[in-house]
Amino acid sequence: MASNDPKRTLTLRDVSEASGVSEMTVSRVLRNRGDVSEATRERVLEAARQLGYVPNKIAGALASQRVNLVAVIVPSLSNLVFPEVLGGISEVLEDTGLQPVFGVTNYSGEKEEAVLYEMLSWRPSGVIVAGLEHSPAARAMLENSGIPIVEIMDVDGEAIDSVVGISHKRAGLEMARAIVTAGYKRIGFLGTKMPHDHRARKRLEGFEAGLAEAGIELADREFYSGGSALLKGREMTEAMLKRTSDLDFLYYSNDMIGAGGLLWCLEKGLDVPGKIGLAGFNGVDLLDGLPRRLATMDACRREIGRQAAQIIAGHGHSETIGGERVELTPVLQPGDTIRQV
Repeated sequence: MASNDPKRTLTLRDVSEASGVSEMTVSRVLRNRGDVSEATRERVLEAARQLGYVPNKIAGALASQRVNLVAVIVPSLSNLVFPEVLGGISEVLEDTGLQPVFGVTNYSGEKEEAVLYEMLSWRPSGVIVAGLEHSPAARAMLENSGIPIVEIMDVDGEAIDSVVGISHKRAGLEMARAIVTAGYKRIGFLGTKMPHDHRARKRLEGFEAGLAEAGIELADREFYSGGSALLKGREMTEAMLKRTSDLDFLYYSNDMIGAGGLLWCLEKGLDVPGKIGLAGFNGVDLLDGLPRRLATMDACRREIGRQAAQIIAGHGHSETIGGERVELTPVLQPGDTIRQV
């Protein structure tokens, strides 16, 4: 049975007791060595998985020590959001002797498990991981790693240890209120497939709650899987407006598809923001180069990276490492695509 102390590292003995076989047998299974029956192998691997046990790849005299690596796990590098987070992390860790190493999950829980397993086996000094939603196996590994864990980008949920982020439900709610105040009533939502992007799902939940305050329901919605691309935004916008031509506002789950939608509307000569308003999310620098500035909400991403790294480095707000909750407040940037009231 694993210890209740969240900072005690699991050992072979824990897996041995949970699986009912000797520590030597557990070691053979986990190193894929020796003659072990398939049934025993499965029992050991399942016990290790449920406990969240990760073998230690650092041998000999170093086996009981930590290395100066910080595991940083994000869902994507294909949009402009996470490189800024990584920039904030690197900036803070630069003079601490800690070195960030990055892993990408592509919004896959299975991939996150594999990346975590590999990174934790090198006994890093801490983990920074995007999001609060993890598989049971990934959560067990994090809870029993014995090191500081900082979940980033989101505060709408239960943290394993420390958390630094924004409330995406609140962000969606505030955007909805701004749109309603500006007089828009026929509203469409365009975004990623919700099962994979939990933060976009929460923004949509908050957005619908904000519309409901004014007695308004979403008139249409369009989802996709894939990268946050300009082309995808153009295609989705065209499809939605052909299907529901009387929409007067489009809310995009991120700035990249929002920028694509804006370019399509301007090419078609639509009156933005008079006839149709638009808004995205994240506040990426790309928006500075558009012919019209897209309304958006700054997601505080660089500051999130900085504060997460400060916690890992022991420079957080509290005197002890761990258990911190830092909620940042995104700011609505109305740009030129929401009517001024």
